[in-house]
Amino acid sequence: MARRKRHSPAQIVAKLQDADRRLNAGQNIAQVCQALEVSEATYHRWRNQYGGMKAEEAKRLKELEQENARLKKLLAEAELDKAMLKELASGNF
Repeated sequence: MARRKRHSPAQIVAKLQDADRRLNAGQNIAQVCQALEVSEATYHRWRNQYGGMKAEEAKRLKELEQENARLKKLLAEAELDKAMLKELASGNF
């Protein structure tokens, strides 16, 4: 069984540009996906997510998504702390 390979945003953008060149040269999606060594589902997911981006934009998007996830986690922890303090203050423990 093949091990899953992670691609950086820059690699994804480069592969999508290569895919565009191959499609314009007359290859079909299956041939392009085989040359890129990704499944068709992965190709379509990448196309939807990184469509017309440049490598720098894709990298920035990934950084913003990670920052957003970190902030959501901090907010959830703060809300949990607030709820625990509220419960302790009301004396229902």
